[in-house]
Amino acid sequence: MTTPALLLDDVTVSYGDRAALDGVTGRAEPGSSVALIGPNGAGKSTLLKAILGLVPLDRGRIEVLGRSPVDARRHVAYVPQADALDPEFPVSARQVVTMGRYREIGWLRRPGRADRVLADDALDRVGLADRSGDRFGTLSGGQRQRVLLARAIAQQAELLLLDEPFNGVDATTQDLLLGVLADLRAEGVAVVM
Repeated sequence: MTTPALLLDDVTVSYGDRAALDGVTGRAEPGSSVALIGPNGAGKSTLLKAILGLVPLDRGRIEVLGRSPVDARRHVAYVPQADALDPEFPVSARQVVTMGRYREIGWLRRPGRADRVLADDALDRVGLADRSGDRFGTLSGGQRQRVLLARAIAQQAELLLLDEPFNGVDATTQDLLLGVLADLRAEGVAVVM
């Protein structure tokens, strides 16, 4: 029996006196995919934050790769909604992807050749190798979402969390993202979106 990538047991989270999640239970195995479906305000993003260890639990338990969320962070990649980022920040697509390597290389060290190769390979996987030098903010919404997925790929995580990855993307980009996610699952990465 393998250790689940994600285990949720009676997870309850509140903001003040208002429950955002109440008694959520479930699991995701390595190489599996789980979709969180519900209306705005249903607690989907709160659950992702709890899995990342960013919000305290009122009760219940979360295990990520057999560890606490905080202890497992280096093995988890998070892809936020692309429209939640500042498009004016002066950084290239390659630099955004390379940020996925910072946990490995540290904030004060420069990325090495292997890190640059991983970043370039990740951009290639999402079909944006030719846009690597473009400023992140000049890319379309779908292209920004693909860059954020490439950053997660470069991180080489075992659990991938995506917050509304298809919001505002066209059908072609959606198909490309689904293909990349299928490849990641085949490599043993668990995906929660």
